[in-house]
Amino acid sequence: MKNNPKMYHVMVVDDDPAIRESLEQWLSLADIEVKTYASAHAALIDIPKDYPGVIVSDVRMPAMDGMEFLKRASKNIPFILITGHGGITLAVEAMKAGAYDFVEKPYNPERLVDMIKTACKQRQHYLANKKTEVSAYDLNGIESKIIGQSAAVIRLRKRILALAKVNSDVVISGETGSGKELVAQCLHEYSVRREHAFVPINVSAIPENLIESELFGYEVGAFTGATKSHSGKFEYAHGGTLLLDEIESMPMYFQVKILRVLQEREVVRIGSHTPKRIDVRIVAATKKDLKLAVQEGDFREDLYYRLLVSEIKIPPLRDRKEDIVMLFKHFLTKAANFNGLVCPEISVEEGLVLETYSWPGNIRELKNTAERYMLIHHIDDVSVQELLQVSQPEPSGSNTLMSEASLSARLEHVEKMLIDAELKLHEGNIKTVMDVLDLPRRTLNQKMQKYGLRREEYLPN
Repeated sequence: MKNNPKMYHVMVVDDDPAIRESLEQWLSLADIEVKTYASAHAALIDIPKDYPGVIVSDVRMPAMDGMEFLKRASKNIPFILITGHGGITLAVEAMKAGAYDFVEKPYNPERLVDMIKTACKQRQHYLANKKTEVSAYDLNGIESKIIGQSAAVIRLRKRILALAKVNSDVVISGETGSGKELVAQCLHEYSVRREHAFVPINVSAIPENLIESELFGYEVGAFTGATKSHSGKFEYAHGGTLLLDEIESMPMYFQVKILRVLQEREVVRIGSHTPKRIDVRIVAATKKDLKLAVQEGDFREDLYYRLLVSEIKIPPLRDRKEDIVMLFKHFLTKAANFNGLVCPEISVEEGLVLETYSWPGNIRELKNTAERYMLIHHIDDVSVQELLQVSQPEPSGSNTLMSEASLSARLEHVEKMLIDAELKLHEGNIKTVMDVLDLPRRTLNQKMQKYGLRREEYLPN
C-alpha cells in the first residue's frame, strides 16, 4: 500500500453495518481507499488535516445526522449525502449547506464511484494550490473575464468561484446580453472539469422534432436517414459541463426526459434500449423568471426545483454603472488591436453619456457599440453621444437621464458622475480634481462625502 498509494480516498459514514460493508467492497474494487464509520461523531474526530479524499454519509443517523455532520465538517472537503428519504427540499437544503452532491437510494453504484473520483480530483487540486490560496481559482484570472469593479460584479465573481468548487447543477439567470454563457464558461474553467469539454447548446435554436436526437444521440436505423450512430451533446460533455441556454424554451414533453437524466445521470440514444452513464454538470441559462414560467404552466415545477439547487443571478448593466466605462474601453481596445487602429481616448463627457445610457441590450450592446464607435470614429469623428442617439434610440417611454426624477435629483446625479469620472481619470489626486472642476477643497470633500465617494477607492493599485 505504501509503495503504491491509491489516488482516491473516501470516508463512508452509515449506522447500518450491511450498507457500510457493501459500499466498502464496491468502492475498494474501484481502486478507492475506504475507511468506514458507524457514526458521524467517530468520523468527525478522525478526519485528518488536509484529507485528500471525500466524505460519503447517510442522512438519517442517530445522535448526529448527516446534515449536522455536513455543517460541522470542513467546507473544503467534498461531502456527498446519501438518503433513502430524499426529495427536492432536502437536496436544496444540502446543497445550500455546502454539500458536493446528493444521492437518493436506490442509487447506481457506478455513478457513485464516478462522483467520488471526480470529487477527489477536485479536492487534491485544491490541496495542491492551498499554499498560494488561489492559483487556478485566482481572482486575477477571473477578473480578466468577468470585468468590473462594482460591488455587484465582485459578488458575482466570488459566487462563480465558490460554485466552481462544488458539483451541483446551476441555473444562471440574466437579461439578454448580460453574459450568461461567459459565466457558464468560467464555472467550467475554474472547476476540476476544465480538462474536459464545455458544450454550449441553445435550446431555442433546435427544432422541436430534433431536440432528442441532438441531446441524446441516436443509433443506426433509428429513423430514416440515420445511416450511422451519433453521440448526443450529453455524451460529448461527459466529464465536463453542458450549458442548456434558454432552457425556458424547452418543450414540456422533453422536460420530463431531462428531469430523468438529472436524476439518473443516464441517457438512452434514440433506437437503443441501453442506457449510457454520463458524468456531466448541467448549467441551465434563462432570461425568463422560471418561477413565473412554472406559475404560467410553461415549465415543470419538479424540473424547476431540481435545477434550482444553485443559482447565479447576473446584474443588468444599468445596475453596475461604475463598470460601464471600464468595459467600453476594454472592448474599444480589443477592436483597435483587431483592426490595427489607434484606440481613441474617451472624454469625461463621453463617459457620462455612457454611464447615463440605459443599455437595454446589456454587455452585448455595449460591446457592439464600442466596435462601431472604433470604426466610425476613425472615418467621421463621431462622438459617443451622437452614436447612441443615432444608432440606439431609446424604447418608447424610456429615458436615459432619469426622466422620472426631479430636477435637483437629476443635477445631483450628473454632479456625482462628473466627480466620480474625474477621480477615476486622475487616480484620486484631489488637487488635480479641484483644479479641473474649479472647486475649493472643502466643497469637494463635502460633495464626495455626500455621494459616498472615497478617495482611497480611486488610488492606483
